[in-house]
Amino acid sequence: MAGWFEVDKAKDGQFKFVLKAGNAEIILTSELYKTKASAMNGIASVQKNSGDDARFDRKVAKNDKPYFNLKAANHQIIGTSQYYASEASRDNGIESVKKNGSSETIKDLTV
Repeated sequence: MAGWFEVDKAKDGQFKFVLKAGNAEIILTSELYKTKASAMNGIASVQKNSGDDARFDRKVAKNDKPYFNLKAANHQIIGTSQYYASEASRDNGIESVKKNGSSETIKDLTV
């Protein structure tokens, strides 16, 4: 099963999106956006940039857990992964975003 995006409203009224893999696991989470249109633009940016390995910034958190950011061409962070137990599992997460990030399926949970 292919992945999809979900757009939702945060408790403070701002908008966010997640990218889910075919198994419904969240593989990328966006920042908060003031408008739904901005969140939709963020999804379009993931669709455009997720196939390019150079757009993935591989990081290690202060707690020594690997994670990654997906960045746009202007170096703005589009989305952030969860923390992973190993660099290998983080790299598998990146491959999953590459595979699922071009999905055109968007589930609007704001309605």
